[in-house]
Amino acid sequence: MAGGTFARPLVLIGPMAVGKSAIGQQLAQQLDIPYVDTDAVVVAAHGSIADIFAGRGEHAFREIEARTVAKAIEAAKQRQTVISLGGGAVLDSGTQQLLEECTVIYLECDAATVADRIARNTARPLLQGDAMSRWEALFAARQPVYERLADIVMDVRSGSVAEIALRLEERLREHAALEKEAEK
Repeated sequence: MAGGTFARPLVLIGPMAVGKSAIGQQLAQQLDIPYVDTDAVVVAAHGSIADIFAGRGEHAFREIEARTVAKAIEAAKQRQTVISLGGGAVLDSGTQQLLEECTVIYLECDAATVADRIARNTARPLLQGDAMSRWEALFAARQPVYERLADIVMDVRSGSVAEIALRLEERLREHAALEKEAEK
């Protein structure tokens, strides 16, 4: 399927470690369109997220993140792109407004789905200490925002990255068809 099929930028949201980067890369490859991971863009320009948190604080990171998301979405309006956001990026009101111009896909999961990934990655600054308890608390606080912003909710608790991306592509086609029908 050619990338030009979708009218709006495709943005993946959800909690840390849900697979936004892997699924986003796979989806972009399937659609033959570019992929942008906003966390990777931040790291490339400013250093590790952990270092930004340690040296400049979470507020500075969130400002950098919001600017990065805005640039990615603006660019995606010119050329169809799959974008994955960091788990907390959706908390910024400016980002929320920009997401109204996108097709937002919430990758839904639970703590059991991400437990192994959380245990293996000790570099996440918001998960220092009891990582799973902190993840669950962040998820509980952010889940209503994810749900409110989502055009599509995709359960990612089962299946490989490739299987999930194929299911997501099908859901996106259905969503695009419904949007076209609604415009008539």
